[in-house]
Amino acid sequence: MASITNESQAIKSTLPVVLDMERGLTTIDLMYARPIPDTNANWPNSTDTADKISDDLADRAQWLRAAVLGANDGLLSTAALMMGVGAVKKDIKIMTLTGVAGLVAGACSMAMGEFVSVYSQYDIELSQMKRENEAANGTESDLKETMKELPSPTKAAVASAVSFAVGAAVPLLAAAFVREYAVRLGMVAAAVSVALVVFGGIGAVLGKAAPVKGAVRVLIGGWIAMGVTFGLTKLVGSNI
Repeated sequence: MASITNESQAIKSTLPVVLDMERGLTTIDLMYARPIPDTNANWPNSTDTADKISDDLADRAQWLRAAVLGANDGLLSTAALMMGVGAVKKDIKIMTLTGVAGLVAGACSMAMGEFVSVYSQYDIELSQMKRENEAANGTESDLKETMKELPSPTKAAVASAVSFAVGAAVPLLAAAFVREYAVRLGMVAAAVSVALVVFGGIGAVLGKAAPVKGAVRVLIGGWIAMGVTFGLTKLVGSNI
């Protein structure tokens, strides 16, 4: 009888420990009124990490796509300008200076336009952040930390100008060292066509579209722009 009583007491003494272990606690933890430390607490959440990586890649792809579009603008506008002047002036110096003027003017215009646009966006988002920070009783350091997420107007302007200049340099370099008039025009058209295919394909890939279709569309559009500029300038120039 005594042995049965002792076994019952042993079972009763171990039962809380079993129940406590099922709840993630031990008797020692209960003595100090604290739960067992979670061994996974210090590990980063895989979902949050994946979302952050995805957002970073999306931001980079957006910037890269904007750079490609800026280069395409510089390429096509400068090429069309040079072809237009070349329609009435065969001098290599005039055609080259026209390309240089188009590069500088276009890059400055793109930079100023991007700076003003992004600065307007910056002011709007900053005002919104200040209101949210005041509503949440945040500190000045909290606001400064949040401001790091805002776009930089200066960086956007520089990126826009550089991408435009890179595109504009293609027809300029193609024409700068060719003395023969007909060959020069052919070199500009060929170099611009190749660059249009490349830029159009990259832009389509970054925009998650069919690269071949995008490249062909940009190529045809570029040919039309250069052809119209060349034809109309030659028509006007012959009547002056």
